[in-house]
Amino acid sequence: MRRSLVILGLALALPLAVAAQGSELEAQSRALERASQSVVGVQAIALEDARSNATLGRLRLGSGVVIGADGLVLTIGYLVLEADQVQLVLDDRSVPARVVGYDLATGFGLLQPLAPLRIAPSPLGGSRAVTSDEPLLVASGGDSGQLSMARLVSRRPFAGYWEYRIDDALFTEPPRTDHSGAGLFNSHGELVGIGSLVVADTRADTAGEGARRPGNMFVPTDLLRPILAELRTRGMSSASRRAWLGVNCVEQSGVLHVVRITAESPAELAGLQIGDRILSIDGQAVSTLDTLWTRLWSGGPAERDVTLEIERDGARQSVGLRSIDRAQSIRRASGV
Repeated sequence: MRRSLVILGLALALPLAVAAQGSELEAQSRALERASQSVVGVQAIALEDARSNATLGRLRLGSGVVIGADGLVLTIGYLVLEADQVQLVLDDRSVPARVVGYDLATGFGLLQPLAPLRIAPSPLGGSRAVTSDEPLLVASGGDSGQLSMARLVSRRPFAGYWEYRIDDALFTEPPRTDHSGAGLFNSHGELVGIGSLVVADTRADTAGEGARRPGNMFVPTDLLRPILAELRTRGMSSASRRAWLGVNCVEQSGVLHVVRITAESPAELAGLQIGDRILSIDGQAVSTLDTLWTRLWSGGPAERDVTLEIERDGARQSVGLRSIDRAQSIRRASGV
């Protein structure tokens, strides 16, 4: 009953519905219903020795959206990073799946079910066409899947603390805690984003005055279109082969602080420490995550010498690292 009420409420909120006849409103409701039915639950168990277990845990639960006639499921990549087993959870059954692709550059994951899902795929919409006055539908899957309405607050680049950056991320409110891999659908029932994070502030100018507006960040499907064929055949886009240090940083008042170092990573081997402040990379000053990551990736081959200038205990020093290709450091299940 609640699912039907949410879908009807979204259909009634559409500008078209103001002047629409009953048949048009019914068609909109059907499109949104199909969209919600394309969302499945995702349960993944990572390899026992996966490095990502330290931050993500070994058992990962979330959602995915069927986007292919062959049952191909789009999800957020961290759910299936270094996965050993994956199950797709439907209303009446679970279906095993294999990881087809994990794209470091965008954060998308692709799954192929090993048995027919018998679910109509969701069409991909244009995420750049979404406006702030358009009502959106957020749908999660699995045993406790939920539907709710949302609105776009801002669209902007997003840089994460874990060596991650994308363009045109979608920031919506109100926040959903079951965001991992959830589908974001436009008013036509088309998929425009895949849920990634809860964020403290969805505003475009997060440094401006005013109360914070918590919500979610969705990875836009416009980033998927150019790389989908490559993900199917190679498992990742060419942009995913890039330098990696294994360091997590946070940005505070124009200063980059090291908050975590991955075990056996270039950062750990070079002696980088939690609490270090990163001032420059290869002689170029950095004060934001955005500039730190983009300069790391644009500075040369994935495997190369990198120099960080840091501040530790009030003193400046240089730290030399040998970056590695992040794609080569990910552990994979046998036979995958």
